[in-house]
Amino acid sequence: MQKHIVVVGGGFAGINLAKSLGRHSDLKVTLVDKNNYNFFPPLVYQVATAFLEPSSISYPFRKLFAGKKNLFFRLGRLKQVKPDVNAIVLDNGELSYDYLVFATGAETNFFGNENIKKHAIPMKTLSDAIAMRNVLLMRMEQASITTDPQEANRLLTMVIAGGGPTGVEISGMFAEMKKGILRKDYPELAGSNGNVYLVDGGKSVLSPMSEKSQQDTTEVLTRLGVKLIMSTHVNDFDGDTVTLSDGMQIASKNLIWAAGVTAKMFEGLPETWYGRGKRLLVDEYNKVIGSENIYAIGDTALMLSDADFPNGHPQVAQAAIQQGKLLAKNFKNMMAGKTWEPFKYHDQGSMAIIGSAKAVVDLPKPKMHMNGLIAWLVWLFIHLMSLITYRNRARTFWNWTVAYLSRDQSLRMIIKPPDQEDII
Repeated sequence: MQKHIVVVGGGFAGINLAKSLGRHSDLKVTLVDKNNYNFFPPLVYQVATAFLEPSSISYPFRKLFAGKKNLFFRLGRLKQVKPDVNAIVLDNGELSYDYLVFATGAETNFFGNENIKKHAIPMKTLSDAIAMRNVLLMRMEQASITTDPQEANRLLTMVIAGGGPTGVEISGMFAEMKKGILRKDYPELAGSNGNVYLVDGGKSVLSPMSEKSQQDTTEVLTRLGVKLIMSTHVNDFDGDTVTLSDGMQIASKNLIWAAGVTAKMFEGLPETWYGRGKRLLVDEYNKVIGSENIYAIGDTALMLSDADFPNGHPQVAQAAIQQGKLLAKNFKNMMAGKTWEPFKYHDQGSMAIIGSAKAVVDLPKPKMHMNGLIAWLVWLFIHLMSLITYRNRARTFWNWTVAYLSRDQSLRMIIKPPDQEDII
């Protein structure tokens, strides 16, 4: 009999699992997601800064599944899990399963600070990116007409919390925009002071990467004019002033929050199934420990059985992709009566882009560090090829080519949904 696999979440892990099971007649796969599209999180910040259009990094699930008769899509939000009857409750009905796979990724972690949650600008989803683009463009417009220099400074100053790849990449982009696009598009702002601050609790930016990458990145960001504040946390933000853990205050209306993520918990699952960061504890086959037919892959999974990663795998795209593909292979093995293969993470390296023709790359095997133009080209190639369709790759390549050759982009439109009309 055909087995029904329900996959909740269509990110890197979920989409690779579903696509790998396409056209497998013994398995019916239903992917559930609150959005009707897959998107590429590593490039969300480029949508937020108007260097890419949303369609460059997103694609509808139903178009992806076209022609694969065993793949189905269900638009909905997960409300409850009923493990005893093999069913999940969505906001628009129930869905039964033989096997349930959580690929729900992670969400922004504000560490319980309600002020920051209320006033800061998150940058995790495509919706966040579009909202951020609207807010920042509107604040530039406001700065261009204000007669108060201090207010203009607050509107133009950017504070980025989090010195990981996302924080570094958006800091470098803001610094380059300030020197180029801002001067060209907003002549009224000539001489305005707005600064770019990058705040992180570690001793250096890109703490998981090599010391050489940290040094290179620090030098480039400093040269671009980014003010680095290390070994410090953002303690509070009231919408006008960012307060740091050392007591320093920065006058700014713009706190970009890239300081952490957390997984999600779901009603119906025992708390004992969760580990650190609300991640579901899984065995070497990605089966949730304590369950019979529930699995977790990607950012929401915490596997402690990999000897090379005793504290769990990093919450990065490659881990999610590899887990999704292997779980699909193991489901096929199950249907064929073959044994399952345990998961072993193969580290593909780390990279971060700092600015135009500036990036750092660390490769584990062979152990190698690259920076500058070569690293930038590697970053462009890897991210371009990681996009899910040829159409996405073509659009992104075109936008990047235009942006690099012209040092500009023409996507800076403020297109606000009705619920933003009164708040921006």
